[in-house]
Amino acid sequence: MKIVAITSCPNGIAHTYMAQEKLEQVAKEMGVDIKVETQGGVGAENVLTTQDIEEADGVIIAADKQVDLSRFVGKRLINENVREGIHNPRGLIQRIINQDAPIYQSETNYHSKDPGKSKSGIQMVYQHLMNGVSFMVPFIVVGGLLIAIALTLGGETTSKGLVIPDDSFWKSIENIGSLAFKFMVPILAGYIAVSIADKPGLVPGMIGGAIAADGSFYGSDAGAGFLGGIVAGFLAGYIAKWIKDIKVPKAMAPIMPIIIIPIISSVVVGLIFIFLIGAPISNIFETLTTWLKSMQGANIIILAMIIGAMIAFDMGGPVNKVAFLFGSALIAEGNYAVMGMVAVAVCTPPIGLGLATFVQKYKFNHSEREMGKASFTMGLFGITEGAIPFAAQDPLRIIPANIIGAMIASVIAAIGGVGDRVAHGGPIVAVLGGIDH
Repeated sequence: MKIVAITSCPNGIAHTYMAQEKLEQVAKEMGVDIKVETQGGVGAENVLTTQDIEEADGVIIAADKQVDLSRFVGKRLINENVREGIHNPRGLIQRIINQDAPIYQSETNYHSKDPGKSKSGIQMVYQHLMNGVSFMVPFIVVGGLLIAIALTLGGETTSKGLVIPDDSFWKSIENIGSLAFKFMVPILAGYIAVSIADKPGLVPGMIGGAIAADGSFYGSDAGAGFLGGIVAGFLAGYIAKWIKDIKVPKAMAPIMPIIIIPIISSVVVGLIFIFLIGAPISNIFETLTTWLKSMQGANIIILAMIIGAMIAFDMGGPVNKVAFLFGSALIAEGNYAVMGMVAVAVCTPPIGLGLATFVQKYKFNHSEREMGKASFTMGLFGITEGAIPFAAQDPLRIIPANIIGAMIASVIAAIGGVGDRVAHGGPIVAVLGGIDH
């Protein structure tokens, strides 16, 4: 029995490789030959060859991002989220062994159960959103770090705060960082649309995102921000997909993806934003950012507790990613406080559990102490998923402890005025100069 698999998660840092490790480990125990392609932050690794796929008895996709399934036509295929690959690898492999998986065909002629449709509507919305987020985050990280480095090394203290002189080298670095931020919303929208409609969704998604970010199109002083980008991405994606699914004469087929679909969907999305929804979404986003900036006392503590609980609840899962998106998207609006809460919360569970294995070694066996070393190291680099092995072993005690710890950490960050200019967390961000306080 031979199986091929693909694992992928939005950030491509932890879940991707944890799912790979679990699938390979369980397959070895079951006497199954498996090859796992990882589509992580550095791109595809251990790539499946044509021969690998031809020889395989089945395919397992454990991914929270869009994966091209065209390579697997005619193969039994299971399409699940990446957490299934981590928590239920034996079940996935057993389904292939039992032939309890549909045979995948191309979208145009497939009439049986489509494995890509086995995910619920909410899961698909989450997958599309996270596809956009995964491409957006590097722009925020690069932009935030460049601005932070420029302020640290080239900033001068004035009555207006830390300012970089206009004619200095560091002003150029700051400008490059600011430019990276301007790509944030178009990239988010563009790759949400790509996840829905494939390549034909890219142009209308990015154009819609650019319009969403520029309030001058619909008479607003401020743009619609990341909320507008999300709406533009889904709108562009589904409009492009609808046009893509229309049957056209063979003579028109070659120009559909490069001319007809991008032009029509771009115009439709643009006009809808300019004349219908741009201003209302901008008003909502402006109200949200104003409210967040004005939060003081008990209100900001409540927000910090919510952020901390969401981050620690599923440690890199959907709830965690929503809180992360909220914090990282507000960086471009000049609100660093929410990301500061996120930055502290993401490292609390893995560092806390790692320290526990150091301080009270007698309560942990050798394997758990080794996991503690890895967890502590991952926490230093802001990777919450380092705590997952402990939570999987004893969820009823570990998860509540993680949540309480992260909530306390977020509250301390809020009270202390911690601000994070980079869409990442952990001590590593402070070392690189991305933390304000």
